[in-house]
Order: sequence, then C-alpha cells, then structure tokens
Amino acid sequence: MGGTLALARLEIVRLRRNRRYMMFTLALPVVLYLLIAKQVHVTGYGVAYKAYYMVAMASLGAFSGALTGNAQRISQERKDGWIRQLRLTPLPPQSYVIAKVIASLATSIPSIVIVLLLGRFYGGVELAGWKWVVIGVAVWVGTLVFAALAVAIGYRFMPDTVQPMAMFVYLIMTFLGGVWFALTGVLQDIGQVLPTYQIIKVGTDVIGTGTVPVGSVAVILAWLAGFVILAWLAVRATAETV
Repeated sequence: MGGTLALARLEIVRLRRNRRYMMFTLALPVVLYLLIAKQVHVTGYGVAYKAYYMVAMASLGAFSGALTGNAQRISQERKDGWIRQLRLTPLPPQSYVIAKVIASLATSIPSIVIVLLLGRFYGGVELAGWKWVVIGVAVWVGTLVFAALAVAIGYRFMPDTVQPMAMFVYLIMTFLGGVWFALTGVLQDIGQVLPTYQIIKVGTDVIGTGTVPVGSVAVILAWLAGFVILAWLAVRATAETV
C-alpha cells in the first residue's frame, strides 16, 4: 500500500505542475462563475441561479481533470511502456490504476472548495453547514465516475484516438448534463439519464429541499458500476497482451 500511495503522491505533484490541467480544473470554472453567476436572474432547478451555477462549476472542474486529463496520460504512458515497467516492480498489479484514481480525487478538491467559497462569499449563497458538506462530498464522489471512465478509455485506445474521444464524451456529458447551463424541456428529459445531471441535482435538491434524491444516487451508482466494469475489462485485456 505504501508503494501505491507514493505513486499517487508522484502523480499529484505532476498534475500540479501541468498548467493545462490546472487551467481546465481550476481556472475555467472560477472564471465562468465570476462572469455568469450573478448576471443571470432566473432559477436553475428550483434554486437561485447563483446557487445552481456554484454546484455546476464545482462539478465542471472536478470532472474535467478526472476525465480529459487522466485518459490522455494513461494512454500515453501505456504507449511509452511506463505501465509495463511498473509491472516489473514489486508494486501490486492494481497500483497504477489506484494511484490514478487517488490523484484524481485529490486534485479535484481545490476546484470544489474554491468554487464553493466563491458561491458563499461572491455569490452570496447562504446554506446550513451540513449542506455545504453534502454538496462538496457529492461532487467529489461523483469524480469517481469519470476517473473510472478515464481508465477505461486510456487503457483501451491509443493517444491520438483518446484525446478527441475523451473530449467528445466530456462535451456530451457536460452539455446534456446541465453543467454549462440549466436545462429545460426536452434537453432536461435527456439529461436526466446522465450522471452529470444527477450529481448537480443532488446539490440543488440539498440546497432547495434539504433532501438527497435517492433516484439520483441510484443513477450515479449505475453509471459508476458500468464504467468500473469497462475499466476492469480494459485493464485486464491490456495485462493479457503484455
């Protein structure tokens, strides 16, 4: 376990030095919240738009790093032989994947915390203490869905294919999931099947009604289970070819 944690720490240090990664996970959601949150004077999913957008932008930063950044690095490191080299060390076979997931969870924390702080002190969102905790944890745990998908894509496809594929999935998930703007009508009906929409809905329901929607949790867990299975199959297929 010590070796796995050391590998995770190394990955976190690498990510902190990656300007492109930090731009999409931290700078982009912060800038969008500052520009938009207080300019829209309608509601989003039953709560003030500044409250909805706070949850959405916290989600954007967390999901961006977990999916688009991770998938590309995993694929490139597999191509470069880094994963093969790690298999020759005493580290457990699953250490590489676990380290990537830990790094995704760790590096998503700053973007979640900063956007929530912006919501409170810039957007003027006032909530009970437990609601802040539940929202932060919901978005943070939701990162696991996209970390698992990143593993599946990164292990299955080559780098030149991974980048456009991950970006396409990211745009579909965020656009139809109501991350960029609150959905209504047909788009909302479509978005309800996606984990991005349901993760945001957990946050807005906690804000608006003080409850955690069980249906949303079920949808999120179903997507997580599906992506974990895909990741397991991809990792297993790669191991069998080495």
